[in-house]
Amino acid sequence: MRIDAHQHVWSLARGDYGWLTPALAPIYRDFGIDDLKPHLAAAGIVGTVLVQAAPSDAETEFMLRVAADHGDVVKAVVGWVDFEAADVHHRLERLARDPRLRGVRPMIQDIADPDWMLRPALERAFRAIIDLGLCFDALVRPSHLANLRRLLARYPDLRTVIDHGAKPRIATRDREPWAADMSALARETGAWCKLSGLITEAGAGWTVADLRPYADHLLECFGSERLIWGSDWPVAELAGGYGRWWAATEALLHPLDDASRTRILGGNAARFYRLA
Repeated sequence: MRIDAHQHVWSLARGDYGWLTPALAPIYRDFGIDDLKPHLAAAGIVGTVLVQAAPSDAETEFMLRVAADHGDVVKAVVGWVDFEAADVHHRLERLARDPRLRGVRPMIQDIADPDWMLRPALERAFRAIIDLGLCFDALVRPSHLANLRRLLARYPDLRTVIDHGAKPRIATRDREPWAADMSALARETGAWCKLSGLITEAGAGWTVADLRPYADHLLECFGSERLIWGSDWPVAELAGGYGRWWAATEALLHPLDDASRTRILGGNAARFYRLA
């Protein structure tokens, strides 16, 4: 089955999307599951993973309600929790009572301290994630990859997926040190990686040829066994939309055999997030 392993919904009136401003006009409105369903139907996708878009407890509760209301589509939720809270284990334990919660994601890309993830005070959070059998979505940029390697060496049992291929600088055609760091992460750790978000890093007027060197490198690093496809919708609307990214994905994965494509387009998401 095909799974979209990375999509969002939001309601502007909730007021906790600090990054979402009128400057992002194409996505500065409410988006819900009913807006997503036509895209899923066109691509033959049967389920999704709903990922947080705001750093608040209210965001996680909101997504769990959406998942409960749309269980035919949403198969798992990746929420948010305050990693620095003294009672983070209790908070995660409470959230994990809802079987739809499969992971958490701090918004590392927006945190000013590049060494934040290595703070000793976060050990409670990472240990709780491991103890509760949850996943860690790493929302990072290329500048964070060296620290991510250190983090995963510290917590080798942390089930981690790197969101959006770590957001390589496709628009400026910068490959290093991103490429070397991703190779090292794949080689030295058990991290998985999402084939998602590349079009928003590619700039206006992107082509499949622009994306291919980066997608091919992720395939080379993580293989078809640890690469997971996601749409990053509705953020994808900033760079061509769901349908265009789906068409690009089909072109990028065309050289692979059927079994490899099946893993990337759904099987791996089911394995990583432990979907039924």
